[in-house]
Amino acid sequence: MSHVSIQYYKTTYGELILGAYDNQLCLCDWRYRKMRASIDARIQKHLDANYLEESHPVISRTIEELTEYFAGKRKAFDVPMLFAGSEFQRSVWNALIQVSYGETSTYQKLSDSLGNSKAIRAVAAANGANAISILVPCHRIIGSDGSLVGYAGGLQTKQKLLELEQSLLI
Repeated sequence: MSHVSIQYYKTTYGELILGAYDNQLCLCDWRYRKMRASIDARIQKHLDANYLEESHPVISRTIEELTEYFAGKRKAFDVPMLFAGSEFQRSVWNALIQVSYGETSTYQKLSDSLGNSKAIRAVAAANGANAISILVPCHRIIGSDGSLVGYAGGLQTKQKLLELEQSLLI
């Protein structure tokens, strides 16, 4: 069985777990999120790989890019990503990447962009199952009424990420 190289990365926003497989980032998620066990199980099953704590060039590059992002010096990421999920989940995650830095969208708009306006709950579930936080910007999804809605890193972290991005647009 192969393995996913993982490392933990502490930020002022919270601690992340980063994972690389086949020279691509497959994991950048909040270490202490509620769905940690199920996300890890899905990735390991999908890739037929176990986690192994070790350094990896993709993880080092991800840390560099995240450090630049948190410092307000990066608005887009160049790390190659590998999405470990169903075809539908991957379509949602690719749609999330289209939500521009400093902007927000809603589950309804995401559903519409995927050509299925009634898939709001499925889109919300796929959004919640996103294992590549920040790079796949699920923090940019808000409720239709403008309210902050669930986020794996917590609503306070979501608010801080949105404020970071919006402050740099001025």
